[in-house]
Amino acid sequence: MRITFIPAFLLVLLASSAAQSLYRNVKISDENDPSEVTIAINPTDHNNMVAASNIENYYYSFDGGLSWQSRRSASAYGVWGDPCIVADTRGYFYYFHLSNAGAESVKWLDRIVCQRSDDGGISWSSGTYTGVNGPHLQDKEWAAVDITYSAFHNNIYLAWTQCGQNKFNDDGAVISPLDSASNIIFSFSTDAGDTWSERKRINQFSGDECSFAESTVLGAVPCVGLNGEVYVIWSSPKGIILDRSTDGGISWLERDILVSEQPGGFKFIVPGVYRCFGFPSMACDYSGSRFRGKLYVSWSDQRRGTDNTDIWISSSTDEGNSWSRPLMVNNDTGASHQFFNWMTIDQSNGYIYVVFYDRRAYTDNFTDVCLAISSDGGSTFDNVQISETPFLPEASTFMGDYTNIAAVDGIIRPIWTRLDSSRLSVWTAIVNH
Repeated sequence: MRITFIPAFLLVLLASSAAQSLYRNVKISDENDPSEVTIAINPTDHNNMVAASNIENYYYSFDGGLSWQSRRSASAYGVWGDPCIVADTRGYFYYFHLSNAGAESVKWLDRIVCQRSDDGGISWSSGTYTGVNGPHLQDKEWAAVDITYSAFHNNIYLAWTQCGQNKFNDDGAVISPLDSASNIIFSFSTDAGDTWSERKRINQFSGDECSFAESTVLGAVPCVGLNGEVYVIWSSPKGIILDRSTDGGISWLERDILVSEQPGGFKFIVPGVYRCFGFPSMACDYSGSRFRGKLYVSWSDQRRGTDNTDIWISSSTDEGNSWSRPLMVNNDTGASHQFFNWMTIDQSNGYIYVVFYDRRAYTDNFTDVCLAISSDGGSTFDNVQISETPFLPEASTFMGDYTNIAAVDGIIRPIWTRLDSSRLSVWTAIVNH
């Protein structure tokens, strides 16, 4: 039996809804095996949206996401997945990804690449980079732009994981063991991505080598506070960790702040999924609502059992020094899997939106996509199904490590990967409040 979840303040939208879904779904692309998705809305033209997916796919729309153009990206340093798209207040888009130039002097995954588009995502610069520290690997980056009116307005902040490697001779013997720990690295740009600051390690406690993901520090996500503070959160064996800078990313706290434990770890098993991480996402309320300045972190874990993955949220009103007790975002009552969540805030009103995969309606691996919405500062959440039809994934095919969502002035565009058996496709839903 299918279950529909209708938030009270969205009932007005149902009059024109299709019978099986509250929102129109749009297929962005099914070309080049797309997975692991990201999306951003142009703050100067809300009909202009840009998205990307693994490994080298990018998409742009000029009609609010109703139709999309699909292209394959290239850069001077190669393209190797983990896409992240963000936009600044001038309408520039920034496309971050891993590197794979294939040249002897430029190693695989040895840096984080940034490409900029000044024409709404149609064309991109050849790219700049940061983070080179060979032969270590640089992995799983994410970015944020300061869209506040702070002294750091339009600064771009970037964080990622560095993985250790050993040097080997031609016979495979270790020549010189390197630091095999994993660490969180940070860099910033003050000139629209043309140049980048020196890389800086910001975590206090390292993780183990990246061949064992559950014991690494991974999933770093930056966020800008109300007054231009820079926050970075990540998952670790100790739980969700936060660090903070109040001078534009130059200096950082000397201690890691624990936001929440992740019981069972941030890597866990969801049937039918190649691998599943409960990475955190973070947002700050800049709106004129009564929650202005409040920080939020959302993640997933299996604290209620290995057959019951859930989405959680915690908040802070003191610049991240202390955090509320985790609140469950998905409002189902049984044991089912909700996973691959991402959170954003519409800064026009302070509404919180969390997108995630949802299996509450099924006893097998059929999967819906759900949107959780809070209008009261994360105290309560309404859940609404936004996918028109379920899909049935297979664990043999990688479908990415995250979803994404963007919201600007009542225009909300979630993005997700469908995996119908072994067939991958990227989708959005037309959500306008």
